[in-house]
Amino acid sequence: MSKRDLKNYLSELDKGQLEEQIIELYEKFNAVKVFYDFVFNPKEEKLLQEYKLKISNEYFPISRVRSRGKTKPKLRRSVAQKAIKHFITLGVDCFLIADIMLYAIEIAQTYSSENGIKQELFYKSMLNSYEQATNYIVSNGIFNEYKSRIIAIHEATINQNWKNKHEFESIVSKIKF
Repeated sequence: MSKRDLKNYLSELDKGQLEEQIIELYEKFNAVKVFYDFVFNPKEEKLLQEYKLKISNEYFPISRVRSRGKTKPKLRRSVAQKAIKHFITLGVDCFLIADIMLYAIEIAQTYSSENGIKQELFYKSMLNSYEQATNYIVSNGIFNEYKSRIIAIHEATINQNWKNKHEFESIVSKIKF
């Protein structure tokens, strides 16, 4: 069904029928429930803190009582990507989306500064995240607010001697200060 067909169908329904359908969607699909819960009670800062905790747990897991000791970090970029996608879907403020994008890179860099990482995929993944974040920030016209963090991430790649530090440099050089 196309968007136009949907509009025609919805225009034929009366208010009561529309309300019934929306309530049914709300009850049946969790994504609709999450959307409406957020629209009517947008606790953006709370949501931001919850996702920051999830992301940091990927690199610095909260130890659970186990007989074997510390919980091993998983280092999954996908957790941050899901958070970013969820924020965008909900229509969260672009400043908070930019914050979570940069935070995901910063926490990964904190981990890499304390623990040597040999997987090249990690560095490539961080480069992709950095490029996405800078593109998002520039396209939303909020670069000045995040300039220092963008530069700090780039400088950390140099200080930690990342193999792809020159590619980070290339991204920064494309931005008009």
